[in-house]
Amino acid sequence: MHFFWADERCVAPTNPDSNFALAQSALFTPLGIAGDFIHRLRGEADPAFAVAEADAELCRVAEMDSSGMPLLDLVFLGMGEDGHVASLFPGAAAEVEQGRGPFLHLTNSPKPPPNRLTLTYAALAAAREVWVLAAGAGKEAALRESLSAAGRTPLARVIRLRPRTKLFTDQNL
Repeated sequence: MHFFWADERCVAPTNPDSNFALAQSALFTPLGIAGDFIHRLRGEADPAFAVAEADAELCRVAEMDSSGMPLLDLVFLGMGEDGHVASLFPGAAAEVEQGRGPFLHLTNSPKPPPNRLTLTYAALAAAREVWVLAAGAGKEAALRESLSAAGRTPLARVIRLRPRTKLFTDQNL
């Protein structure tokens, strides 16, 4: 099993804000997962280089679909209080919605830090399975909007792009 990241903040891997740091301490080290199977996004690197490196690494490891998009077997996402998934936030620029590579660099995340690396909508649409955890206080409204036919959240967009998305929630809808 290989582990890739849906998103990462542009910080060092030892920074407390790093998604990698949390996964390393809470999952990989306790389970003894070998480094050869961990493909982190290099948030500390120049963002253009980090995106190119992540794209190449994913394409090296994953099977490709007919359009040349790498096929992730399973993407597990969390949903934020505004309906964001990965680092795909509401109100993003058109180039975010239209990104065709596996990863992209964002410079204006509404949540600090503003510089992030993220999977694209195209990569999420191509994945074999996408599972989303929408749990915790303050998420009911965004989840309701995401599930409505006219939903405008990033999660709603992911759901529309895919034939099936599995949702796990503690919300009473």
